[in-house]
Amino acid sequence: MARILIVEDEPDIVLSLEEDLRRQGYETAVAADGERGLELGKTGAWDVILLDVMLPRVDGFDVCAELRRAGVRTPIILLTALAQEAEKVVGLDAGADDYVTKPFSLRELRARIRAQLRRGAAEEETVCRFGDCEVDFARAELRRSGQPVEITAQELRLLRIFLDNRGRVLSRDQLIEAAWGRGISITDRAVDTHVFNLRKKIEPVAAEPRFLIGVRGLGYRFEK
Repeated sequence: MARILIVEDEPDIVLSLEEDLRRQGYETAVAADGERGLELGKTGAWDVILLDVMLPRVDGFDVCAELRRAGVRTPIILLTALAQEAEKVVGLDAGADDYVTKPFSLRELRARIRAQLRRGAAEEETVCRFGDCEVDFARAELRRSGQPVEITAQELRLLRIFLDNRGRVLSRDQLIEAAWGRGISITDRAVDTHVFNLRKKIEPVAAEPRFLIGVRGLGYRFEK
């Protein structure tokens, strides 16, 4: 069930959207002003965000831009009565993925939501997210809070192995075979060094890992 955050202050529109989206099988939540929209949007718990432009406290353009600065990659569809090209450009430059002008048909909005969900599903094949990290294997890029982090090809291979085996303990021998190849002469110490370097790039505190957990006598396990 896809989760949709509705950031909108007009009760009639909220009611209409919630009723229609729930009938389509979506889970919804509502924020009635920009501050609450930012708070909920930053949790990363959503598959699509529907964001009104004219909001109390913080307007939709600023909410969108702040979410992107915080590293939130959730698709954002702006809802607005502003129909001028300049306003649309501002919204897209702020990081919005699509733009629907009020009054809009629910049928059109559903189609735009489905398009964003399809795009997100395709992206998930190569993009993984955890904590404040986003790793794009197709582009060989690691980002934290939206900022690029330098990562070596070997570290990227190791990270892919851990992410593909979330929750499983992987021995050092398994990691060597998967990341370096069978018959390659790599010591356990070299594996530990690569894991240590990887932790510095993905963990909030490298010395107290949340994701890349060492299991004494066995190896490592990736927790998400």
